[in-house]
Amino acid sequence: MKRKRRTEILIKGCRTLPEQLTHEVEKGYHVKMIQEPENGLVMLKVRETAQKSLFYLGEVLVTECKVQVQNHIGFGVVSGDEPELAYQLAVIDAAFEGAFPETKTWLGLLKTEEQNILEIQKSMDSSILRTKVSFETMDVG
Repeated sequence: MKRKRRTEILIKGCRTLPEQLTHEVEKGYHVKMIQEPENGLVMLKVRETAQKSLFYLGEVLVTECKVQVQNHIGFGVVSGDEPELAYQLAVIDAAFEGAFPETKTWLGLLKTEEQNILEIQKSMDSSILRTKVSFETMDVG
């Protein structure tokens, strides 16, 4: 599983999952803080749909953290002021970078969480679609 997909699942899913995975690493390994969770700003790049050109929409507040677990560096970044989640993402990232034995069982947990996220999204989409107005069938008079 690629880092981007894994991070999206951990951010969008239940917050107990990253907490649980981080505790597993902390129990078995020494976690060294390289960069404490700190806030920063990043430019948000957006593609304009008509001409397909890129432009910067503005700045987004992020929290980032960097850790080392057994000579493996982990990086966590999340939008908003979320120091705990940034730390957890960094620890989990380091574990995956080091291919720790625990990560094999984590893949199943992440896939299950991804399914839960998709189910919730489908439910929200269907409730929104019920209120959608069809302008083709409206009587204009």
